[in-house]
Amino acid sequence: MEQNRSILLCGVGGQGTVLASKLIAYAAMKQGLDVRTSETIGMAQRGGCVVSHVRVGREINSPLIPRGSADLLLGFEPAEAVRCLPYLRRGGTAVVSRAPISPVTASLSGSSYDGEEMLAYLSAQVKNLIVLDTEEILAACGSPRVLNIALLAAAAKSDALGITPDQLRAAVCERLPEKFHALNLGAIDYICGR
Repeated sequence: MEQNRSILLCGVGGQGTVLASKLIAYAAMKQGLDVRTSETIGMAQRGGCVVSHVRVGREINSPLIPRGSADLLLGFEPAEAVRCLPYLRRGGTAVVSRAPISPVTASLSGSSYDGEEMLAYLSAQVKNLIVLDTEEILAACGSPRVLNIALLAAAAKSDALGITPDQLRAAVCERLPEKFHALNLGAIDYICGR
């Protein structure tokens, strides 16, 4: 990572958003870079919003990303990506999961939510948009618990993350318990090849 980078991760509780931000931070620190992070967690254990700010580079003073200046938006859920879109800079990259998570309000009102309207909006607004068919990826990997690693791998493969797939692999092996290595490395290999 040769330049300062601001990465905003957004999803709902239980998707691994915070762990993903910690893996980015660890991989960047291994490169000798300054890192600042901050999380905003709203009823995360009940499927509420989770937003993580990660700023990486040289002489990073604040953990919070100003609106319109994130280089990368990692959207773990389409509606959350739309909600956080104002943080993405013009020309920035968004990597978003296609799989929607219906909010409690939709369930209570009887309305449906399939995420396609949100993805269409993102497609119209973001030139550098990568939409992952995460249901297919999670099925191929055999676990829903690799969503965060799949999104990180896609961002690493696109060069938008500033961390290579090999640096991501190293972070997984050094920061996660050994019993989770094969599963998470398999997700990286599925996205990036080996």
